[in-house]
Amino acid sequence: MSLTWTEFRRARRRSRQAWLILAAAGLAVIAGVAWFFTAGQFAAAQPQTTGPSEALVLGGRWMSAVVPVRAVPEGSAAGLLDALEVKGRSAGDTYDRSAFGQAWLDVDRNGCDTRNDILRRDLAAVDFVPGSRCQVAGGTFREPYTGRMIVFRRGGETSAAVQIDHVVALGDAWQKGARQLTARQREHLANDPLNLIAVDGPANQDKSASDAATWLPPNKAFRCHYVARQISVKAAYHLWVTPAEKEAMKRILGSCPQQQTIVPR
Repeated sequence: MSLTWTEFRRARRRSRQAWLILAAAGLAVIAGVAWFFTAGQFAAAQPQTTGPSEALVLGGRWMSAVVPVRAVPEGSAAGLLDALEVKGRSAGDTYDRSAFGQAWLDVDRNGCDTRNDILRRDLAAVDFVPGSRCQVAGGTFREPYTGRMIVFRRGGETSAAVQIDHVVALGDAWQKGARQLTARQREHLANDPLNLIAVDGPANQDKSASDAATWLPPNKAFRCHYVARQISVKAAYHLWVTPAEKEAMKRILGSCPQQQTIVPR
């Protein structure tokens, strides 16, 4: 059956409209993909979450400050990142954990080792081993690297499920300036609450000695705080960043330009 001229024009108009709709949808998909692989993958993680309260660290009755090489300046984390020295990492084959002193020393002389101090700071509903005011027996917390709620129970089979992570890994620190610190300064770096958080054991093992260029927390909502904390630690102990590390940090902070440095109070 042949179409009248009016019917033909109407059909052609509908066809043009359909193609315009398809073209607009295609452009929207392309724009969406481009947004996700730039800022979108980080914006999707909003709201950003923060880490342990440094006010609690220094204002609590059981912990004292650890003296860094220099105080962390207040202000923009991105601004402090730009102030850090940028260069390649030095050889790592000379790294030895013992260069940072005995693990979990009581550097603030409060009578409790650093691991238990951090567990007490980061966990909620903390209970202690009977007869001890230091040894944490259990507690719960929203673990920052994965975002999951975790129950901690002290024991030979369970303690490793929650580990205390050096936010700036000691192996990474050694290759980026820590070998030039004094033994006491390295000891402080290894036990400074600014550089320590209680985290999921497997996530900590996965991180190992990686920097921000090669590992970031799976929980994207924590990445801004994580990177700001690394920058703050590196500034406090005169450590540098590699070009790739700085670029990764800038990319993360691009999604949270108001992110501040982490300053103990």
